Amino acid sequence: MKHYRYTTSGTCSRQIDFDLDENVVHNINFTGGCSGNLKAIPIILEGWTVEEINDKLRGVMCEGKDTSCSDQLSIAVGKALEMQQSQDEGTAR
Repeated sequence: MKHYRYTTSGTCSRQIDFDLDENVVHNINFTGGCSGNLKAIPIILEGWTVEEINDKLRGVMCEGKDTSCSDQLSIAVGKALEMQQSQDEGTAR
């Protein structure tokens, strides 16, 4: 399991921390943002795969913005999985 930290863009939350075990996401933590919503999201999504998070949350917009905290999470876990797969390919050579 590897820990990732993602700096958000365009949201009230400033940062998202999470762990990735292959493609399964654990220990999501938002810094900043709407406390109630951002406490619920990690509880609901614990153990979801990157694909499940992307399918459900990619493109969800916050009122008047081009993104949301949940959209940023989907971007973050997608990038983390890409990084992980790139590193795995590098070690397989």
